[in-house]
Amino acid sequence: MDSKLLLQTERFRVVETAVEGAAGQGAGARRRQYVEHPGAAVILPLLAGGPGAAGDRVVLIKNRRVAAGRTLVELPAGTLEPPEPPTDTARRELTEETGYTAGRLTELPGFFMSPGILSERMHCFLAEGLTAGPPRREPGEEIENLVVPAGEAIEMVRRGEIEDAKTIALLLYWHTFGR
Repeated sequence: MDSKLLLQTERFRVVETAVEGAAGQGAGARRRQYVEHPGAAVILPLLAGGPGAAGDRVVLIKNRRVAAGRTLVELPAGTLEPPEPPTDTARRELTEETGYTAGRLTELPGFFMSPGILSERMHCFLAEGLTAGPPRREPGEEIENLVVPAGEAIEMVRRGEIEDAKTIALLLYWHTFGR
């Protein structure tokens, strides 16, 4: 495949590649640009309802996002650092962003974030048996924990208060198939 590097950054590359047209679309290759990304892990941390609690709670974060120009409510997530396996990324990011460690980490179906322009595959995990601890946030990260009842997290999606795609996808998957 004929590829050309257009931009190299610390976390991703932008490449241009030749793509042959489908049969019947004429001869010759067309040029396409896309972002090569190592992938990421997103984690649904679930705190079991304790004595007298009505049910499970979800550990969300409020995360200042430069590209969005505001703080978004999200599930904790982070970029894979190859050759690190996605499970290790999920454990690392859960602790870094929230301070929690998981007793059990279950992989759920993943998805591509925006396959028309981005190779990033999102690896999804359910984290249970959580133990609280101090977060290990990177310098400059503006993150704070937001623990809500599971039903409230779903209502936040319905009301449009959660706008982050990976968070919406994983919360709705879990609400529909994972309970």
